[in-house]
Amino acid sequence: MAEPAKAPETPEKNNKKLFIIIGAVVAVLAIGGAAAFFMGGGKKEKAPEGAKVEAKAEGGEHGAPAKEGGEGGAAMGGTIYPLEPFIVNIYDGQELRYLKIKVEFEMANPQAKAELDAKLAPLRDAILILLTTKTMQEIQDLQGKNQLREQILAAVSKVVPPSKITKVYFTDFVVQ
Repeated sequence: MAEPAKAPETPEKNNKKLFIIIGAVVAVLAIGGAAAFFMGGGKKEKAPEGAKVEAKAEGGEHGAPAKEGGEGGAAMGGTIYPLEPFIVNIYDGQELRYLKIKVEFEMANPQAKAELDAKLAPLRDAILILLTTKTMQEIQDLQGKNQLREQILAAVSKVVPPSKITKVYFTDFVVQ
C-alpha cells in the first residue's frame, strides 16, 4: 500500500510563504521596538533621588567637593521653603494680564522653617502687595526678574530677620 504521492510545491508558493513569514517577523519586531521605546525603554534610567543626594553629600557632582551652605547645602539639608503660587493682575499698558509666580526661599538653616511657618500670612501679604505694583514692562526681561527677586528678599526681610532667608527662587513664572 503505497501512499499517494504529493505534488511538489511550486517555487512560487514557497516564495509567498517566505514573504509572509518575513513580513510577520518584521511587523512583530517593529511593534515590539515601538512599544519598548514608548514605555520608557529608550530613556536612560534615573537614579533614585536618595542616591543623588548621597552623591552630592560625598563629593558633589563630578567629584567636586560639596559647597557648605550653598547649592550643595540646600540639596543636602533640604533648606528650601516653598510657598503656594501667587496669581495676581498686572498692567501691561493696554490691558490687564495675569501673573502666576511660584516663589521658594533658601533658608540659612533648617531651624528657620518654624519661624517662616509662624509668619506665613505676613510673608505672603508682603509678596502679594509687591507683585500687584508691577507692570508687564518691569518684569518681562531677565533684569526685571532679578530686580523683582531682590525686592521680594527685601520685603521678606522686613517680616523675618534678614539672616533667615539667603536666596529667592522662582520655580514658576507665567504671564498671560
